[in-house]
Amino acid sequence: MSTLTSKILPEKAENDYKGYKVAEIIFLILTIVTIIRSLIHFLAPDGGAGSIATIDLGVEGAEIIISIFALWGSSQLLMAIIYLIVFFRYKNLIPLMYILIIAEYIMRIIVGLIKPFETTGIAPVAVWNYIAISLALMMFLLSILEPDSKNQI
Repeated sequence: MSTLTSKILPEKAENDYKGYKVAEIIFLILTIVTIIRSLIHFLAPDGGAGSIATIDLGVEGAEIIISIFALWGSSQLLMAIIYLIVFFRYKNLIPLMYILIIAEYIMRIIVGLIKPFETTGIAPVAVWNYIAISLALMMFLLSILEPDSKNQI
């Protein structure tokens, strides 16, 4: 049996995934969600800042807020491309990707706590951050565990 470190950081990046299939499928779903949200931030006229995050864009400097959301979308799109490469070519890196997903969402919460800003409502991501961390943590565990048989989910 491999050590935890070798499951997270294998010597070779290969398409040999040994974890539970459900963790692999959820990783693909999270990848698709990342692509969609990145494209919204990157391409929407308000970057999703007003329409989704409920930030008041009727203030001075709103164009800067929109630009920052678009930049955020571009970095999310780069991560999504890496996730796609891992999913289609280097599946044994899925546990590492789950750690990155967990770290991203934890950092979002921390930034929200240290640098809070006023919104006109509750953005869906405020709730999703906590769900995503819990889901990614469960899927990380399932990605490092090896099922007894290939018939298990």
